[in-house]
Amino acid sequence: MFDRLREDIASVFDRDPAARTTLEVLLNYPGIHAMIFHRMAHGLWLAGYKGLARWLSSLARFLTGIEIHPGAKIGRRFFIDHGMGVVIGETAEIGDDVTLYHGVTLGGTSWNKGKRHPTLGNGVVVGAGAKVIGPILIGAGAKIGSNAVVTKPLPAGATAVGNPARIILQDDPAEQARRAFAEKIGFQAYAASPDLPDPVVEAIRHLLDHMQQADTRMDRMCEAFGRLNPGFCDQKPDELKAEDLLALQDESQQKQA
Repeated sequence: MFDRLREDIASVFDRDPAARTTLEVLLNYPGIHAMIFHRMAHGLWLAGYKGLARWLSSLARFLTGIEIHPGAKIGRRFFIDHGMGVVIGETAEIGDDVTLYHGVTLGGTSWNKGKRHPTLGNGVVVGAGAKVIGPILIGAGAKIGSNAVVTKPLPAGATAVGNPARIILQDDPAEQARRAFAEKIGFQAYAASPDLPDPVVEAIRHLLDHMQQADTRMDRMCEAFGRLNPGFCDQKPDELKAEDLLALQDESQQKQA
């Protein structure tokens, strides 16, 4: 138990720059207090003392503002930042290195017994006020934006926002190809980020896909014409640079002013 506590304290220093000393973390972080209570309550739950386990978790909720059912399974280095209003249901399962912010609910959609709460893979981050509902799997490394409502599984590495939650970024081969092409023509990271409005991200994705397809077709045409005229493709198009786009944007803003 003390090894787990040391890991929990270390995870606070890793994920919260406001943390200064071990004593400060032990005295002032309700997420640490909630996990100490939960480990005791979970042990009682597994030993069959379910009533006592529920009482202990209720005491923890009164003291910390964090409600964790003693039946919930939680991995190592779990960090609840701020913590007030966090609710974790009985059949929830949480992997290692997971981070939850205040107001998060890992809830159920059914009154039937059995698995009814979500499973969070390793390294998942859930933003403030988000609701993850039902027996769904959130893949390792996924990120859920503040106030999102997630009712469907998320693949590993995805970023989801909104109500209902929509995936705006995903670590798959297509997304990696977009990022590589965006960097090639001079865009900033990915040419899209979670900070952009969702429709803008989607529009840029389609634009990058179309540009990749057009680029591939042009290369094939050059190869075909090159067989007839070896010097046909010697003339290269001007390279598209982010600086040129910014200059055009500044010029447009000056005209509007």
